[in-house]
Amino acid sequence: MTSLRITDDVDADRLLSEDPLALLIGMLLDQQIAMETAFAGPAKIRDRFGTLDPRAIAEADADAFVEIFRQTPAVHRFPGSMAGRVQALCRSVVDEWGGDTSAIWTTGDPDGREVLRRLTALPGFGDQKARIFLALLGKQCGLEAAGWREAAGAYGEAGSYRSVADIVDPDSLTRVRETKRDMKAAARSTA
Repeated sequence: MTSLRITDDVDADRLLSEDPLALLIGMLLDQQIAMETAFAGPAKIRDRFGTLDPRAIAEADADAFVEIFRQTPAVHRFPGSMAGRVQALCRSVVDEWGGDTSAIWTTGDPDGREVLRRLTALPGFGDQKARIFLALLGKQCGLEAAGWREAAGAYGEAGSYRSVADIVDPDSLTRVRETKRDMKAAARSTA
């Protein structure tokens, strides 16, 4: 895996680069907040909770876990619902993948379509989020599953600036933001 540069925080990026669960949680949190904030969330959780062990998170007291999300600076603007989603995701990692997050994309030598199917089966991962995460795995994390680009759809296109999968430096972050802004403007104009 390469050294990811998503958050502009060296420690948070190191955690994302080294811990597959941190990266998966960051992707889960990436909704209705800035990408950098979402992907910095796993480091905040680890620092406040003491671990990113999926079993410990899944079994944590729900109310206490929400309080971890509420501490300033907040992990997410919707601490209650997102804390619950993180716990559900961790429960799935434990129950379905034996606590090994990377098994989702490595066990049984899956192709891109199978990895996409496994990702969309996770709590909080719809089709778009799963395709973006698949593209992130392929573009920046060394995933070599056959057909991953096709399964990721437009997010897998080389040279695109559509999502977090394409962020490698401040310039690419700016380009991704511009693409997202243009897509939203186009959607509003047709609505």
